[in-house]
Amino acid sequence: MNGAQILIQTLADREVDVCFTNPGTSEMHIVAALDDVPKMRAVLCLYEGVASGAADGYGRMAGKPGCTLLHLGPGLANALANFHNARRARTPVVNVVGDHALSHKRLDTPLESDIDALAGTVSGWTRRTYRSADVASDATQAVAKASGPPGRIATLIVPADVSWSDAVKPSPPNVPALMRAAARGMSPEAVAVAAEALRSGEPAALLLGGAAEHGPAMRAAARIAGATGAKLYCQSFPARLERGAGRPPVKRLPYFPSDVAAELAGLRHLVLADAADPAPFFAYPGLSSRLAPDGCAVSRLADETEDVTAALEALADEVCTLAKKPVTALAQEAGRPTRPTGALTAESVASAIGALLPENSIVVDETNTSGIWLAAATAGCPPHDWLTLTGGSMGQGLPTAVGAAMACPDRPVFALEGDGSAMYTLQALWTMAREGLNVTTVLFDNGAYAILDLELQTAAGPEGGRRGHELIDISRPALDFLALARGLGVPAQRVRTAEEFTAALEHSLMEPGPMLIDCAVPSVASAARTPGVQ
Repeated sequence: MNGAQILIQTLADREVDVCFTNPGTSEMHIVAALDDVPKMRAVLCLYEGVASGAADGYGRMAGKPGCTLLHLGPGLANALANFHNARRARTPVVNVVGDHALSHKRLDTPLESDIDALAGTVSGWTRRTYRSADVASDATQAVAKASGPPGRIATLIVPADVSWSDAVKPSPPNVPALMRAAARGMSPEAVAVAAEALRSGEPAALLLGGAAEHGPAMRAAARIAGATGAKLYCQSFPARLERGAGRPPVKRLPYFPSDVAAELAGLRHLVLADAADPAPFFAYPGLSSRLAPDGCAVSRLADETEDVTAALEALADEVCTLAKKPVTALAQEAGRPTRPTGALTAESVASAIGALLPENSIVVDETNTSGIWLAAATAGCPPHDWLTLTGGSMGQGLPTAVGAAMACPDRPVFALEGDGSAMYTLQALWTMAREGLNVTTVLFDNGAYAILDLELQTAAGPEGGRRGHELIDISRPALDFLALARGLGVPAQRVRTAEEFTAALEHSLMEPGPMLIDCAVPSVASAARTPGVQ
């Protein structure tokens, strides 16, 4: 066996068996090795940013690393934006990057670059393999480092001559021992501090992040809230939030600092469970970068390196034992909006999604301004998962939907997209079509980078920045998403009324495979600039 065959076999043996790739010449021996390891499924992406975003979505939903295979430094550079989002989501990813043969690097040929430096900007672990004899052990360590906790991007750089050279076949792995290191335990002292704060009788809240946003940890948080009356929040952009009827009613913190300040006003205690002290995305003149209200004591129950599930369960046991009344875990009531009629707006689109969202759906949300009505419209829908733009780097939505659909082929996936952000990684539609993925893309088509429009209004005022508005207007010329989607192999329909959208969404739910629905909606930011419009 050569080094490439051992690499693929080692990854597949350790349950890293889906590879999102846009390979080049230096990776051809690895590509050829795919024929020798049928267990490894390779998924072609037309752009490296689609591959990295798809690995992010796959890792979030599969709970194990996806793999990327990229071509040298430029290929890795193209993938960095969505690797940034994956890093912020703490998604496990094994990132394999090919390189020139070791003897060739000194010639400084056109594609030579500092791959290690590029990888270091997003990776929690990076290694360059110098001998084919080391491929198996290096790949094994990459899987272990990616798996965490916390999950991280583990980059393995494999020169071409390491791939083509013969090596000794590795012995069968002890897979359970390799997959995931044990989380560092919880702090009893932190549990005691949190319990005292939550039982103080003063306004208190739990802020959930990471592993606390789904599964047993979230259910423990619901018990805590039921026993103490504490509010439940999660970070503004959760990696994977479990939502819907019967699940804990966790509210996402708003995006804009003024809205966060209003939401948290009056709090005296804030307990962080795998979450950061709330801070705005950006600094603004005259505004504090700390969003917890003055006089609010912030305590940390557990961070990303600790067992947050154990910490929340211990805290729940503590406060429920001392409660003076029977404790009922908080649960979201079931309920859906009525099907909307009339004009098509971002609000009516949200209502239609809420009216029709199937049970066990996965929603990938990159709607930005157009999505402000989605949370309320879908809160009481059947149980579902919600994935968001964790790192703020645009172009995450469509690729992440690809990865989520690959991880969960039996679940319907919805990619809720803004028109501007969709154009960053529109090539993902081609992969959806090629793989026959069950993804419905709902495109909020308002002809603008609306989030930047709102930020410009903040900086220059509603009547200012007229020349600046030209730089966030993407309506001249208008983008033809029907032609773009169909050209990439995805059926598409443009809708202009609420009834048309509801009918298109129902049709997509009945048909297998991908579909794009182009929703012509007015810009929320434009409405904000119009006197008398809220």
